[in-house]
Amino acid sequence: MTNTTHEIPRSGLGILFPGQGSQSVGMLAELAQSFPQVRATYEEASTALGYDLWRLVQDGPDSELDRTEHTQPAMLAAGVAVWRVWRAERGPLPMVMAGHSLGEYSALVCAGALDFAATVTLVADRGRYMQEAVSEGEGAMAAILGLADAEVVAACNTASEGEVVMAANFNAPGQVVVAGQRAAVLRAVEVAKAAGAKARMLPMSVPSHCSLMVGAAQRLRARLDTLAMACPQIPVINNVDVADPTDGVAIRDALVRQLSSPVRWVECVRAQKDRGVQTVVELGPGKVLAGLNKRIDKGLENRSVFDTASLHQALEALV
Repeated sequence: MTNTTHEIPRSGLGILFPGQGSQSVGMLAELAQSFPQVRATYEEASTALGYDLWRLVQDGPDSELDRTEHTQPAMLAAGVAVWRVWRAERGPLPMVMAGHSLGEYSALVCAGALDFAATVTLVADRGRYMQEAVSEGEGAMAAILGLADAEVVAACNTASEGEVVMAANFNAPGQVVVAGQRAAVLRAVEVAKAAGAKARMLPMSVPSHCSLMVGAAQRLRARLDTLAMACPQIPVINNVDVADPTDGVAIRDALVRQLSSPVRWVECVRAQKDRGVQTVVELGPGKVLAGLNKRIDKGLENRSVFDTASLHQALEALV
C-alpha cells in the first residue's frame, strides 16, 4: 500500500485511472524499458494470478487480452505500475483520485485502501462473474453521440419492450454508452438515430453497469467481504455516488452497486473541479479519459502518462 502520511498533496492536482477499453497489446512496453517498476508490478500480478500477465499484455493475442477476466487484471496492473513510476520519479501526490469503472479499483489500490496482489485476483474474479452473468452473444453495449442524457434515457425506455437496455456510462456531454440485451440495445440505437444521434456498437459482449449485472454484483459482494479494506490515504471519488467514503463497509457497498449502476463520469470530473482541481493526470495506457474530460470542462488541464515522453512532460509541468 501507499505511504502518504508525511507528504502534502499538491494543490489543484487530481489523478485518474482508465478502465476496460483502454487496453492494447504492447501497452507500457516503452515505459518498461526505462522503469523496472512496470515489470515488477506485472510480476507481482502474475504470481497472484498463476499465469504470465506481462507476456499476455505484450504478445496477445488481442482475443485473449480482451477477455474480461484478463483485461481487468491487466488494466489494474497498468494503472498501479504507472503510479509507482510516477511516485518513484517524485510525481506529486494529488488532492483526489478517481477511476472510470474498473479504474476505481486502481485508484483504491494507489490510495492505500486495497492491497494490490489481493485486488488483482479480485478483479479477475469480477471479470469472470460478469462474463458468466450473461451468455456470450446475448449482451451488448453501444455509444450514443449527440443526444442529451435525458434523451438517451428516453430512447432506452422506448426501445426496451420488456427487455433490458439502460444508460450505462455518462461519459461526457453528448456521449452516453448504453448496455443491455443485444436486441434491446439495437433497438435503442435505431431510436437514437431517428432522434438525430450518431451511434455505434462497441466490441464488448459483457453489458456492464446495467441490471443484467445484479447477479454478478451479488457474487462480487461475497468476494469483497474476504478482502481487507483500509481508509484511503487520498480521497477517491466513486462512480456510483460521486462520493469519497472512508469506511470500508461503505467502500465495498459502492463497488458492489457500481457493477449494475451507471458510471457517472461527468459528475466525477466536475466534483474534482469543485474541490479545486485544475490539472488532472491520467495514469495508464491511452488518452481516453483526457478526451472525455476536455468535453466535460474545457478549463481543466489534462495530461496522460503512458510512456517516457509523456511522463517527463507531466513532471516538468508539475514539479
